[in-house]
Amino acid sequence: MASKAKRNRNKSDSNPSNSAVSQSSANTSFQLGSFKTPLALIAVLALLAVTPRVQSNEVLFLSFIGAVLFLAAWFIYLLMQSRSSGEEHLFDIVLRPQHYIQAMVQLSVYSYWGYYWRPVYDHAGLIIGQIVFAYAFDMLLAWSRRQKYTLGFGPFPIILSINLFLWFRDDWFYMQFLMIALGFMGKEYVRWNREGRNVHIFNPSAFALGLFSLVLILTNTTHLTWGQEIASTLTLAPNIYTFLFLIGLIVMYFFSITLVAGMAAISLFALSAIYNVSTGVPYFLDSEIPAAVFLGLHLLITDPSTSPRTPLGKTLFGILYGFSVFGLYTLLDALGTPTFYDKLLAVPLLNLSVIAIDNAVRSIRSKDLLNVWNENWLGGKANIAHMSLWVIIFASMSMLGKTDGKHAGDSLPFWQQACSDGLPNACERLVLLENTYCIDNSAWACNELGLQYREGEIVARSDTMARDYFSQSCELKFKAACLNLLDADLLAREDPHELDLRLLLREGGLNLMNQPLNELYSRACDHSWSFACENI
Repeated sequence: MASKAKRNRNKSDSNPSNSAVSQSSANTSFQLGSFKTPLALIAVLALLAVTPRVQSNEVLFLSFIGAVLFLAAWFIYLLMQSRSSGEEHLFDIVLRPQHYIQAMVQLSVYSYWGYYWRPVYDHAGLIIGQIVFAYAFDMLLAWSRRQKYTLGFGPFPIILSINLFLWFRDDWFYMQFLMIALGFMGKEYVRWNREGRNVHIFNPSAFALGLFSLVLILTNTTHLTWGQEIASTLTLAPNIYTFLFLIGLIVMYFFSITLVAGMAAISLFALSAIYNVSTGVPYFLDSEIPAAVFLGLHLLITDPSTSPRTPLGKTLFGILYGFSVFGLYTLLDALGTPTFYDKLLAVPLLNLSVIAIDNAVRSIRSKDLLNVWNENWLGGKANIAHMSLWVIIFASMSMLGKTDGKHAGDSLPFWQQACSDGLPNACERLVLLENTYCIDNSAWACNELGLQYREGEIVARSDTMARDYFSQSCELKFKAACLNLLDADLLAREDPHELDLRLLLREGGLNLMNQPLNELYSRACDHSWSFACENI
């Protein structure tokens, strides 16, 4: 087979026209046929199963072994079938820019985020295992369908995208392999004819994430995943919005998806502002757009293969994503379901709408309405113009403190006052924040939670819960909590201690353990803690 590939290359080299095409194209194609490649992938997956990271958990180890056995059995079946029928299984090597550029952008997110949240780096070996599994599964699936396999960087952005939003804990890691298999099967089997071509309907990673998100919600099993932690720890990386904005520009430049990502962000900024003006409180807890949603609108909904082709269609697609996330956040919160699923559930449904969107905008001749929706605007540089407008809008939002700057929702006194004034959702969010900081061992937050359960005005009265929180706070040497623990009728409060402030003022980022005391009190004063203003 190698000689066959060599003859094909010699034939191509002898033709100057073919040589020029291959030099000017980003794709390099070689026709090969061998079972050595999937066998090597299965062997690599087996080797990964004996690494210390995988060996650290029995279920994780068995998940890798199960994946190896499954792929090996499939491989042997195809090998025997090939020998009996004489059928030859081939693959082409095709390197597509949309795959390797997106993969490099995603890897930059992992690198930056993981530096501030180390579980990301600890997960790196498992991501490599998933990529190896994805290559082997995708190749065997194509050959089972008697198709030539296209070997390139395709699995990389799919696996990296899935793991940017959801991964299963070690005790349930076999579900991760199942989610990957579902994504690739959806890509192969769920297809339609679009503009004369048979193509997949769904973004493979979004398809898998959407379906598994729905299952996790219906079975109330979110705790089996790291989904909540993934969504909340992105902000541990300083200036994460600016970072995501900058890497998003790379994707926008190469693949002209500015209208999709930009309009999704603009829609969410606008809807959040309208809600804030109407109610007096932020719509999202501590941001105008959650960082994980901002990541999703740059690296999840922007797949050129599963989004509209027309400029106005891309605009509508982005707006629909923004409205969908906004609505799903309210729905999930009302159902008592983790709200981080808001960015995942809408994408498959939007993928189903792309043909209808493009047909609709073509029927109204959108290019004749405004130049902004014409691809030939500014001499074919419409995308550059769109990017320039997006840069201006993001810069404006940043200067107004709507991205990486201090947000009203970061201030506990703000939520205390909003709850006292009876503003929508303020009391629920106050309790949520106090619980978050109590888990972080803020003695002040634990005492406040104990008081909430003793008073019974915001949450249902529970002497048991109150006693537990007072005990935790007292163990952290918070005097008021100890007094409350001794006297069942007492409602003692005191100002946060220095350690509390280092936790309460982190604005979704790292704690402030190394911040000088004068800067700490200045920051607390800026967050409306009146006692801190007196201590500066």
